[in-house]
Amino acid sequence: MSENPSTGTPGPVGIDELLERVRAGYDRIDPLAAAAAAEGGALLVDIRYAALRDRDGLIPGALVVERNELEWRLDPQGSHRAPEAVGHDLQIVVICNEGYASSLAVASLRLLGLHRATDLIGGFQAWRAAGLPVGSA
Repeated sequence: MSENPSTGTPGPVGIDELLERVRAGYDRIDPLAAAAAAEGGALLVDIRYAALRDRDGLIPGALVVERNELEWRLDPQGSHRAPEAVGHDLQIVVICNEGYASSLAVASLRLLGLHRATDLIGGFQAWRAAGLPVGSA
């Protein structure tokens, strides 16, 4: 943890340290594990922005939720929740383009009590590279 040397209080951190801290709090999964989790009832959530989805396609069955709406759509107690947000025990796999923004999104979902939220190592690009199904946007 970064610390202000003159006061001994926590100071600002860089993004690399923040990602390391966030990721230390849960187990991330690879594309094959994510596909297996989806077959077992996990909710895949694609947070990539529209231009990336249009360019690269979609994971069949994944719920598309723009990052700026994620907490409102997945909070099981929220008035704007998606129908798929059925409870705090739901396993959620967050997918961004390369596996960075998704880690920060998971931290936020875990603060909402979604304790089984995780993210896909390498994001959508790793999913596609693994030869897993991709549909058109």
